[in-house]
Amino acid sequence: MLTISNEVASALKNAEPVVALESTLITHGLPFPSNVETAIAAEEYVRREGAIPATIAVMEGHIRVGLSHDEIGFLGRLERKNVMKVSRGDLGVAVAQKGFGATTVASTMICAKLAGIQVFATGGLGGVHRGGENSLDISADLMELGRTPVVVVCAGAKSILDIGRTLEVLETQGVPVVGYQTKKFPAFHYRDTVFDLHASVDHVEELARMIEAHFQLINCGFLVANPIREEDAMNHVEVEQFIAQAVREAEDKRITGKAVTPFLLSRLNELSGGKSLASNVALIKNNAALAAQIAKQLASPRGFEPRLPP
Repeated sequence: MLTISNEVASALKNAEPVVALESTLITHGLPFPSNVETAIAAEEYVRREGAIPATIAVMEGHIRVGLSHDEIGFLGRLERKNVMKVSRGDLGVAVAQKGFGATTVASTMICAKLAGIQVFATGGLGGVHRGGENSLDISADLMELGRTPVVVVCAGAKSILDIGRTLEVLETQGVPVVGYQTKKFPAFHYRDTVFDLHASVDHVEELARMIEAHFQLINCGFLVANPIREEDAMNHVEVEQFIAQAVREAEDKRITGKAVTPFLLSRLNELSGGKSLASNVALIKNNAALAAQIAKQLASPRGFEPRLPP
């Protein structure tokens, strides 16, 4: 069920740095042709930092780890209704039906772990939706981080979510959330929120030491919060106004489940006059570059050994 490209397989065999990339942004996150252009650009940013990209998707019943540019283009042109949005509970169904499936954060983590890839770059993390205390609409991404030992580099949680409750769930799941060059948790389109982080680092080398220590002690994911660059960020107040309107519209239209996030992101882009799309693309590239730097550090062991008492 798992098919790894020759390039990715060779890199893994030789202990070279590899970065997993999701495919939901290609089929459900961004409009054509930005979806294809961004996915390919993310791969190029990984390569520039000296790592091998591995975009993951379900292609005719096979979990493909490492897509070609032609395959990314093919996925990007498919109608959304013809591509399953695949989370943890959908992987087996998508494979058995021999269809096409786009991997979310949760399912990309699972596939990366199966393939032996330690580091994964995404845009924004899924989380607790606004009003989630009543709807219980909570992304499987959070629980996956609590059970699958993969490093996830993101620009925080999507700003359409309830950030505070999202962080509470991550804490309950025992997931370390470490800020890269920030002490505040970022919110996708803008750089920070009111929520302080318990740990932050300024250098990739220090981050890699934390990750190594974590994986030797705890069998769960590691979340790196990498804020969008200042020049690419949107105005916080403006974003919140747009989100509030989009959430009201989703409620009026009774949009629920997996359809909520694509609707809100699409509507946010319309209300912002395309600003949110530009920010989204920029942060995906930024995360891909950092993930590659982390993967490169992890591929160069520093000989971490726990100290035993005499």
